[in-house]
Amino acid sequence: MHTATLELELALRAQGYRFIAGLDEAGRGAWAGPVVAAAVILPLERSDLCTLLEGVCDSKQLASDARIKLAERIRSIALAVGVGISAPAVIDREGILPATRRAMLQALQRLHIKPDALVLDHLQLPQVDLPQFAAPHADTHHLCVAAASIIAKVTRDQQMILLEHRYPGYGFAAHKGYGTSAHRHALAQRGVTAIHRRSFAPVRAVMEKIDHFAQLDESDYREDTCTRRMQPASADAILQ
Repeated sequence: MHTATLELELALRAQGYRFIAGLDEAGRGAWAGPVVAAAVILPLERSDLCTLLEGVCDSKQLASDARIKLAERIRSIALAVGVGISAPAVIDREGILPATRRAMLQALQRLHIKPDALVLDHLQLPQVDLPQFAAPHADTHHLCVAAASIIAKVTRDQQMILLEHRYPGYGFAAHKGYGTSAHRHALAQRGVTAIHRRSFAPVRAVMEKIDHFAQLDESDYREDTCTRRMQPASADAILQ
């Protein structure tokens, strides 16, 4: 497992940037549920930061239990954490990349400290007038982005687990809305729910065959409800 480092963050700090926000998302490729983004500002002045955040790396490399524990540690150490969400309706209306950028902008707006610079994985935010450093696999190499990837993943996973209770039989708690064979089978058997992304080809194909939604509650599809149900400052206070 590759451990993320502070090499870039410390180099930027040496150039005069004080508050550097790492950003990442979770759920961009899923067939159902929102896309969630997180922004994290770490206390770069702490000489023990790497030790305190030992094990923080790309969230995809970690087991669920490890991610949850690390998310709690990140929140206790970070100077600021913000979370943003784009609901299925936003994804279908705007497309997944604009919806991802929208969630990232929300995450930035919910930081209680204004960042001086951003570090991102691939994407840049043209709407933000700040220096931005986007690199492939930033969540693997840069600690602030790895921390953001864990916060985003844990937040989204917990929401999908709760949505399993609203839409039983689809396996959302297990596959988190991604395109597994079990999810494909459930779609074929049960139809499309309100949290499915209707613009995604596998979901659209089911809709063309079935002229109704399975357990339709449009409130789960809309942006206002998804945003209201999420507490952006807490990874585990979702759908209150």
